[in-house]
Amino acid sequence: MSSTDPFDVSRRNTRVAAYCAAGFVAMIGAAYASVPLYRAFCQLTGFDGTPRRAEQASATTLERNLVVRFDANVRELPWSFRAQQTSQTLRIGQTGLAYFTVTNNSDQPVTGHAVYNVTPQLAGAYFQKLECFCFSNQTIPAGKTIEFPVVYFVDPKFAEDFDTRGKSEVTLSYTFFPAQDAAPKAAQAPSALGGMPKAGL
Repeated sequence: MSSTDPFDVSRRNTRVAAYCAAGFVAMIGAAYASVPLYRAFCQLTGFDGTPRRAEQASATTLERNLVVRFDANVRELPWSFRAQQTSQTLRIGQTGLAYFTVTNNSDQPVTGHAVYNVTPQLAGAYFQKLECFCFSNQTIPAGKTIEFPVVYFVDPKFAEDFDTRGKSEVTLSYTFFPAQDAAPKAAQAPSALGGMPKAGL
């Protein structure tokens, strides 16, 4: 009978251990990557009622009106957060401008990150945002109030989709949570709007 070489057994055990360690590291990496990847997927597809991020405004505006309602919530943050308007009525494809206000009620800077969705969920694929405070962490200085604009439009395909064409209103909802990844800059209202007026749409 041939005996097993102890050196070969040790080498095989070392190789198996290395494979297991590599697999464990890969699983940990996948777990950390899953949240931003899921968020990016939702923004790209509108899945789960997530509004999509757009690079430019719609080239088409329909005659049909749509009511957009706004909702603001805070979880585990010493902040007051509200929408300055309850709703807006605009034509499908028209660019809308809404304002939200955040006040830090604590005595130290606090960083939060807003998550958002649209109801009904099927409308998320057509609700597109050009400018939004939810794209990055926001740090509010102690005792300060900051105003944030949201620039958005509803894709005209909303009126063609069998599941959404009969809808007359949608709700854009935000919830601020404590930011998980720190090192943010102090929050400032986006300057890209170039002083756009607050006038109703």
